[in-house]
Amino acid sequence: SSGINAEWPLRPGDLACGTCFDFHKSTDYLFLVGTEEGKIHKCSKHYSSQFLDTYDAHHMAVYAVRWNNFHPRVFASCSADWTVKIWDHNYSEPMFTFDLGSSVGDVVWSPYSATVFGAVTDDGQVHIFDLSQEKYEPLCQQSVVQKKKTKVNHLAFNAHYPIIAVGDDRGNAMTLKLSPNLRKAVKDKSYSKENEIAKMEKLLELVREPTSK
Repeated sequence: SSGINAEWPLRPGDLACGTCFDFHKSTDYLFLVGTEEGKIHKCSKHYSSQFLDTYDAHHMAVYAVRWNNFHPRVFASCSADWTVKIWDHNYSEPMFTFDLGSSVGDVVWSPYSATVFGAVTDDGQVHIFDLSQEKYEPLCQQSVVQKKKTKVNHLAFNAHYPIIAVGDDRGNAMTLKLSPNLRKAVKDKSYSKENEIAKMEKLLELVREPTSK
C-alpha cells in the first residue's frame, strides 16, 4: 500500500507558504513541511500533486519540524504559538505538548538518545528535555542572552561531545556544555539503536492508552 490519503489533493487554498522541512532518516522519499499557517504536511517525493497527510499542528507559523534520529514514526515541531509538540506520524493528535512561554525558534533531537531534545525561545532561553526522565517539564532551562534584546533561533547538538551550539538573530553563535545529567555515554553497554527505539515506544504506548487513532 502506498499510504496515500486521497482526501488531500493539492488545492490553491492549501498552498500556504512553507517555513521548514525535514526528510525522514531512513525512508528517503518521505518528508515533512511546516507552514506559516501552522499546518504540517507529510509528503512523498513520489507524489507531487497531493499530500500523504496534513496535521492541524499549531495556531501560528511552524518554525521547525524534525524527525527523531532513532524512532521512525516520531517527529517534533515547534512554533510561534509558544509550543513544542511530539508526534507519532500515524496519529492526527500530538503525543506530547509543551508550552514554553515564548515563541519557539527551533527544536532538535539529540544524536545520542531517542527521548532527549532541545528547544530555543525568543526570550533568550535554551530548554533541554528528556522524556524518559520527565514527561512534563524540561530538565534544564537556562537564559543564554539578554531578554528583549536578542532572540535565540537555532540549536544544534554536537554528535561526539556533550556540547550544544546556539545561534541568535544578531548573527552570534555560542557553545554550551551539557551538565552530566543531560549526557549519555555512547560507550555504555546498554546503549543501542534498538534500546533507544524501545525506550521511545514505551512512552508512546503510555500516552496512547486513553485515546484512539
